[in-house]
Amino acid sequence: MDVAHTPVLLEEVTNNLVRDQDRLFVDATVGGGGHSSHILAKYHSLNIIGLDIDEDTLHKAEKTLTDFGGRVTLIRGNFRDLKLCLETIGVSSFDSILFDLGLSTFQIAGHRGFSFNDDEFLDMRMDNRGSLTAYDVVNGYGYDALRRVIFEYGEEYRASRIARVITEERKKNPITTAKELSNVVLKAKRRTGRVHPATKTFQAVRIEVNGELQNLRTGLCAAIAMVAPQGRIGVISFHSLEDRIVKETFRDSPFLNVVTKKPIRPGRPEIVANPRARSAKFRVAEKTK
Repeated sequence: MDVAHTPVLLEEVTNNLVRDQDRLFVDATVGGGGHSSHILAKYHSLNIIGLDIDEDTLHKAEKTLTDFGGRVTLIRGNFRDLKLCLETIGVSSFDSILFDLGLSTFQIAGHRGFSFNDDEFLDMRMDNRGSLTAYDVVNGYGYDALRRVIFEYGEEYRASRIARVITEERKKNPITTAKELSNVVLKAKRRTGRVHPATKTFQAVRIEVNGELQNLRTGLCAAIAMVAPQGRIGVISFHSLEDRIVKETFRDSPFLNVVTKKPIRPGRPEIVANPRARSAKFRVAEKTK
């Protein structure tokens, strides 16, 4: 059975990011095509370029957007290489762009180590062409490096304890699956609420494997340079590290006016229907003339 992905803040993105006069929209993380299909259905004169580094989700987007025909161009690429990706198809500017930084349902359900209960290889690569895997981080990094990753990228106050338990456990046997890693973290950190104790550790390892924070900084800089005057940049982030980068980049750029003084958050009905939306924050900025 096909897995369904519910795009977050769908109406908020459609109404705050794209305007009637826009002709070219870039979905820098097209995923399954949820945001793009909704935007294309509303703005009939709009063309979309969709980027994604994940080959599997790009195939999903192709199926979702097939009815829009020539209005859609899909490219497998990382948004850190935004300028290069667009230049290869002769595009030097666009009217609006979206970065949706969340994991897709397809990735979580794809048996690649993103889920706590995944019994497959501990991978966590969004792009399977990358050389570094979660297995390499968990089993190859020394204690100090592992503690740093978990503390800095997971904002995990038990980072020292978790790193110590991981290094002790892997001496017995390599930690080869996400479920094994989850169980190891449970030995170091007790469950105290609804949030799984391994959530921050998984976030940290995933960020390290995929270089997510540096990619975001680079991609935002490229977007600011390429978006047309009065064009808009929108970012949906899901944790404080991402949101801080977006907030500071928008605030400090001399080329942008911040549209959303406070981030747009999902309403209660959306959170009830899609609990993964609860941590989403959407910020928008507009290029000055």
